[in-house]
Amino acid sequence: MKSFIEFMKAKKGIIFVVVLIAAVGVFIAKQTVLKSSSTVQYTTAPVTQGPIVSTVTASGNVATTGRLPVSTEASGQVKAILVKDGDTVTAGQTLMTLSLDQTGQQRANQAWSSYLSAKNSLASAQTNAYSLRSTMFSKWKTYNDLATSSFYQNADGTPNADNRTLPAFIEAYDDWMAAEAAYQNQQNVIAQTQASVNNAWAAYQLVSPTVVAPMSGTVADVTFTTGMIISNAQSASSTTISSQQLMSIVTTANPVVTVDVAEIDVNSVKQGQQTTITADALTGKTFAATVVGVDRAGIVSSGVTNYPTTIQLDAPMNELLPNMSVTANIIVATKDNALLVPSTAVQSQGTESVVRVLVNGQEQTVPVTTGLSSDTETEITSGLTEGQEVVTGTAAGSSASTSFGSSGGFRFGGGGGAVLRPGGFGGR
Repeated sequence: MKSFIEFMKAKKGIIFVVVLIAAVGVFIAKQTVLKSSSTVQYTTAPVTQGPIVSTVTASGNVATTGRLPVSTEASGQVKAILVKDGDTVTAGQTLMTLSLDQTGQQRANQAWSSYLSAKNSLASAQTNAYSLRSTMFSKWKTYNDLATSSFYQNADGTPNADNRTLPAFIEAYDDWMAAEAAYQNQQNVIAQTQASVNNAWAAYQLVSPTVVAPMSGTVADVTFTTGMIISNAQSASSTTISSQQLMSIVTTANPVVTVDVAEIDVNSVKQGQQTTITADALTGKTFAATVVGVDRAGIVSSGVTNYPTTIQLDAPMNELLPNMSVTANIIVATKDNALLVPSTAVQSQGTESVVRVLVNGQEQTVPVTTGLSSDTETEITSGLTEGQEVVTGTAAGSSASTSFGSSGGFRFGGGGGAVLRPGGFGGR
């Protein structure tokens, strides 16, 4: 019996070695088959010829939309609203009337008084101008009578230069020049007082019980109704009065957007370049626009330099509202009949640009010179010819039809399959 047990133990050791060798052999065979059947699959694209558009992308906001706010500094109650959204109005047309409270009446009276005072100053300046003009003509006549007399003018009509150096002639000439200068200066005084009148009238309109259209256009953004209270407070530490917007007047002016161009792109952006504008709030819509100007002084924020660029739409667009977020694609260069490859095919290798091409199924790296680039394509100015296949990507593939799984083979340790260990079938 003892001999039999020893024989079985020896037998099991031999079986274990045989199984181990077989398992290792299967593993090596499996890896060899998989390795030999692995292949590299290429994603390629042909070199084509066609147009390319190079753009600079920048983001920003709508600055103006041809909307002029109609505001008031008056305080009181809305008495009547004479217009509604969509109405066409002319400059000076009455839009709304108010019933002023005590504070509002006081402001309106003060503004009206200032306006009348400015008008009186203008009238006085005009009266002085009449007097100064009369004096100027009188002094001119005195001078002209002397200049054309026989003492100061020769018989042939030429000036008598010697006599015209006498004090009496010089005095008459200077009096005329001084009177003319005073009259001309009074014209400046009149212009100044006229500006004061205009300013006083504008100040009165801000607190007047009658709200008028500042310019012609279409009414929009009416947010008040009859009976609503308007209260414009004045700060105790300031003479500034808060202003309340009542509505807007929309004109036919084309909207303007401002965007921030990165410093790497600013030298490519110039006045007059065509642009397309998209707005986050208006999905699927694109607007044609033109670059108006670039602020090349730039603005630095958090260590990043951007250059504010003003762009105006080519047509009115009521859908664009102030402060909407926009993206501008500025066309900086275009080219017809360019040699093009997908931008993903171009790689950097040191200081060179290279692409990979397939020649008889074999991959080759070719140095190239690039030109313009768009979002998806890059122009190749040298190194390739039309029709060549360039590599845009690679992937490892397998053509093996035989594989070795874990469910049907031998495993060592763990799991639910049979485990062979030295020392017996049950293991101790």
